[in-house]
Amino acid sequence: MRDHILFHVNGREHQVRAAEVFTTLSNYLRYGLCATGTKVVCEEGDCGACTVLVRRAATEEYRPINSCIQALHQLDGMSIVTVEGLRDGENLSAVQEAMVACHGAQCGYCTPGFVVAMTALYEKHDRVDEKQVRDGLTGNLCRCTGYEPIIKAALAVDGASAAKMRDRYPDLPEAGDAVQTDRFFAPSTLDDAIAWKRDHPGCTIVQGGTDVGVWVNKRAFNAPAVLSLTKLRELDELREEDGVIVAGANVTLAAFERFIEHRIPELFRILNIFGAPQIKNAGTLIGNIANGSPIGDTLPYLIVADAELELNGGARRVVISDFYKGYKQFDLGSDELITRVRVPIIRDTLKLYKVSRRRDLDISAFTAAFRLVMNDGAIESSRIAYGGVGPLVLRLPKTEAFLAGKRPSLELFTEAGAIARSEVAPITDVRGSKEYRLQLAENILPRFWYDAFEVQR
Repeated sequence: MRDHILFHVNGREHQVRAAEVFTTLSNYLRYGLCATGTKVVCEEGDCGACTVLVRRAATEEYRPINSCIQALHQLDGMSIVTVEGLRDGENLSAVQEAMVACHGAQCGYCTPGFVVAMTALYEKHDRVDEKQVRDGLTGNLCRCTGYEPIIKAALAVDGASAAKMRDRYPDLPEAGDAVQTDRFFAPSTLDDAIAWKRDHPGCTIVQGGTDVGVWVNKRAFNAPAVLSLTKLRELDELREEDGVIVAGANVTLAAFERFIEHRIPELFRILNIFGAPQIKNAGTLIGNIANGSPIGDTLPYLIVADAELELNGGARRVVISDFYKGYKQFDLGSDELITRVRVPIIRDTLKLYKVSRRRDLDISAFTAAFRLVMNDGAIESSRIAYGGVGPLVLRLPKTEAFLAGKRPSLELFTEAGAIARSEVAPITDVRGSKEYRLQLAENILPRFWYDAFEVQR
């Protein structure tokens, strides 16, 4: 067992010990290595100025993440490339050259993050189209409205002749063994992880850290102990089994999104606007579940699909709707970990909704999932889940019962909307007023009728 974290930065090995493992990657780069090309602005993972590339396994390409909300202990065994590592000696990379030629910078403060995120696009492609560019740069904000030349620069790159970072920096440190230092533990066996959680009440389990990193930066959060499951290779699994997707605790939202594109296209559509590539490359599906937020974007689908959580490697299973006992209260023992989620592939009529102040990279104000089983033109049964209207993602039993046995019509779903409104109790916060959310709860039902039935005619 090691007492230090081991990772590469631009091909050079680094070791970090003791309390320093809780330092954010961005601060380590800027103050520890004087690699000040990585900028820090929002410290929330929203702006992308701090973007770096990381590679976790030899079979993966480099992917962008936000370094401002990644602690060093999350990077054990990884290879990191910063904007300083993109050029070859004195020669700029193809992406950097394109940004110069197309004048893809104004104040320049956000430019390194754009360059790094753009480089990630060409790790996977030799050419990209405008949609790929816009999707790939969703997590990067330009305060000088310089998007047009930046997009032109991305489209101008010839990726076929450009050096790939996976070829420039192919090596990963040998770091498969367990690590324990200060208040941090990354075990190599599930039994050790369970025992450590049991013996450290109140410990925080950090996988992607996309929420915890914000707590640290904005709330001065200091966990009494931190547990990582990243070395448990059995939790990397992502497979389909008899119409069910099995995803381990280490599966990122980005990997899950790619896997379901043609299996659950409606959920894929929602995940596409869930967050930026930098967020989805770090955050995990089970992290989103364990966070227990009433506006968690994956939860409405998982609830109407009757997803199951496997605890402690399958020692116990819990249907996800039974897992939540109250706000941030879970059916999870002190000696239990969520190790996998089993996600059924829904073939019934299905629609998912996310309402937020902006389309991309925003926290939801309201979410909804509708699943109908149809029989001879009538609704045999329905499952409806709303988020953002109570302390939990809520099922709507009265509305579901009202719809059963009836034929879909605008009038039916308009009346159902009034019933749905009576079943929720939202609050007012920065993302929307109580009255706004009540109106959404009502209006989304006739909208669903139009999307599911009227547009098909």
